[in-house]
Amino acid sequence: MNILFTAEYDEALIEVIRGLGNVDVQGWAKGIGKLSEEELISLVEDVEVIVTSYDDITKAVIDAASQLKLVFCTRATPVNVDVAYAREKGIKVLFTPGRNSDSTAELTIGLMLSIARSIPFAYEQLKQGNYTGRKETSNQAKAGLQRDVVWGVGPQSPYVVFKGVELKGRTLGIIGYGSIGRRVASIARGFGMQILVFDPYVSNIDVDSLTTKKVGIDQLLKESDFISVHLKVSKETENFIDKSAFEKMKNSAYFINCSRAAVVNEADLIEALRRKQIAGAGLDVFSTEPIPEDHPFITELENVVITPHIAGATTDVLTNHTKMIIQELDRYMKQEPLLYEYR
Repeated sequence: MNILFTAEYDEALIEVIRGLGNVDVQGWAKGIGKLSEEELISLVEDVEVIVTSYDDITKAVIDAASQLKLVFCTRATPVNVDVAYAREKGIKVLFTPGRNSDSTAELTIGLMLSIARSIPFAYEQLKQGNYTGRKETSNQAKAGLQRDVVWGVGPQSPYVVFKGVELKGRTLGIIGYGSIGRRVASIARGFGMQILVFDPYVSNIDVDSLTTKKVGIDQLLKESDFISVHLKVSKETENFIDKSAFEKMKNSAYFINCSRAAVVNEADLIEALRRKQIAGAGLDVFSTEPIPEDHPFITELENVVITPHIAGATTDVLTNHTKMIIQELDRYMKQEPLLYEYR
């Protein structure tokens, strides 16, 4: 079995894959980057399996691969594969659902903590030399008192400027209760949060518990202290969170998005933050990526924490999808039913 391998991988496991066939490691897998259509065409003539992350598997690439039987895309959705044409040619397309669910869920909680406690803002001020002393100072206690580590409590002290809110006792609204949404809920329960869930494709019996309740979208928007979106992009979800949604949220609410920018009307979010219609936002995705250097999230707004689309950027994700690849290739060779065929 000839395998063209252009996906990221766990180096400790690549030899297992080599044991399953003749592996040609190219492109992103070698740290070179995304291959062009022409480069792919030159590599696929005798290839039975393509394993990729980001390369575009187009009609032309598929036509050039006369022996192709399997395309494995190490993503939650194989958006870079012409799935319809592959099916027409009898080629199975596989994907890796859940490979980065824990990674994304943890960053979601990280953004919640960051915006709720102003962590990056406090860090930035210290790095700029604010709230620092000229030299080591002594915190000697006055007679009869114990040593006190609080050195400033005036209106401009960090204790006041960066005063935030706890997650404990707050309500988290989760929009979309798939693998990532469920993991976010699990972590949030550990903080002592109550969970509201909106997902029309999940039954109450799979959601409702002492700490978690399935509700309508309006109730979730009105009652949640934190709102986290975990939706795939579709006609139904595009711009799902817009001006009307922000108007229903509490002024003290924080909005978090580690899913896709298209599910939020970014212009409406910017306006809601400008007007302090909501308390703040934590975002990992943007309508244009990379985010423009003059974007209001960078140049203007001080109530938003942003990261450059890194929710799935952990070494653990590589391990997860490499194991999934190994398992599926083994099942394919044994002619067993495949677990991750994209339908």
